[in-house]
Amino acid sequence: MSWFKNQIQFLIDSLWQIIQGFVLFSLAFSGLGCALLLRHLGYNGTVISGVGIIVEGIALILCYFIFKSYLKTEEVKAPEPKKKLD
Repeated sequence: MSWFKNQIQFLIDSLWQIIQGFVLFSLAFSGLGCALLLRHLGYNGTVISGVGIIVEGIALILCYFIFKSYLKTEEVKAPEPKKKLD
């Protein structure tokens, strides 16, 4: 039972990362979803292509900013060794 509790606690602790992954997945497929919706509504191929490309471009920009903040690492400064005075 302890293993199960640890796994549930791990999922709860990483909930924010799961949400970020879902947002990135949604953004990656937003152009396709938009194109399918427009096709279902009966628009022609030119409108579908144009809107799909615009939506996908916006999604790529948003993905860039999400990845940029996610991959940002802070450098830890090591303490400098003290110099001996002669």
